[in-house]
Amino acid sequence: MQNRLWKYFFPPLYGMIVYFTIRLLLDSVTGMKFWERKRWGQTSLEVVYCVLISYLFVWVFQSLFRWFDKRWPHERYSSRRIIRELLYVFLVNFVFQNVFLTTFCALTDDGAQWYDIADINTIPLLYVLIYYGIMRSRTFLKAYIDGKIQLEKITNDKLQTELKFLKAQYHPHFLFNALNTIYFQMDENVGEAKKSVEKFSELLRYQLYDQQQTVPVSQEIRYLRNFIELQEIRSSEKLRLDVRFDGKLNGQQIYPLLMLPLVENAFKYVGGDYWIRIEATVDENQLLFSVANAVPEKVPIPTEKAGGIGLENLRRRLQLLYPEKHRLHIEKKDNEFLANIVLNLNA
Repeated sequence: MQNRLWKYFFPPLYGMIVYFTIRLLLDSVTGMKFWERKRWGQTSLEVVYCVLISYLFVWVFQSLFRWFDKRWPHERYSSRRIIRELLYVFLVNFVFQNVFLTTFCALTDDGAQWYDIADINTIPLLYVLIYYGIMRSRTFLKAYIDGKIQLEKITNDKLQTELKFLKAQYHPHFLFNALNTIYFQMDENVGEAKKSVEKFSELLRYQLYDQQQTVPVSQEIRYLRNFIELQEIRSSEKLRLDVRFDGKLNGQQIYPLLMLPLVENAFKYVGGDYWIRIEATVDENQLLFSVANAVPEKVPIPTEKAGGIGLENLRRRLQLLYPEKHRLHIEKKDNEFLANIVLNLNA
């Protein structure tokens, strides 16, 4: 309905506005009052003529705008394109008005005077610039919005691809450690090896099949417990392990596999007094997860290469999933390595 009104009712409205503006300006110069003319037929003819050519005018400029879009499809927001379009608009308007209005004016009343030609070339130009601004602003705004949506889609697709790649990097490292553990158990205790395989299956199921975008924190904790139990099997008997998970951690939603890298590094680098402390608590809307382990004095802080899957990987995932809504702190104090994550559960 709106397009139909614009198509059929806008041209005559535009033509009448242009006509009456020109007539009023001319009459103010000449002292005439066109509405007092005795020859109403002449006035009616002028109005009808302006209305009819306004349809042609709109068609010409709509075609011109489509030609702009076809000729410069990749320069939608450039000032260079707008300047070129305005130049074409000026030239087409100049030709159009002088062919149709100046010629018609020359054949009516006392012919075309210099002020007639000046008004015919000035008044329609002002209106056509307003018309251009309205029509092209709609086109440019739509193109801008479409471009922003496309850019956001590309950015989101890129982030999703990167997240999948980063998460996939956990699997090879985890598989290597778990299979290595089961391999050594086979020589010592087949029954325990079978239990390890069951735990291993649960861990794989969680990683490969149960990965929604977010998971309940209780599900993540259950995964960590299974992982820790597998690591205990392959660890030395002298390892002192202290694991504490707050009972309030239950249905809160978090992104999965963010705490695993810190636990993995703790088991990989533990030494010295040979103890590991793992703790997860909730404070209002924040999850606090910390891992500490004993290390020999000269062991460096794990880096991307030293940490296997890499703490850099974890940093990148946190930046993508919890932008400005997380804290990751890592430090080494004497014979102790500390790492903790704070996550905003409202993220």
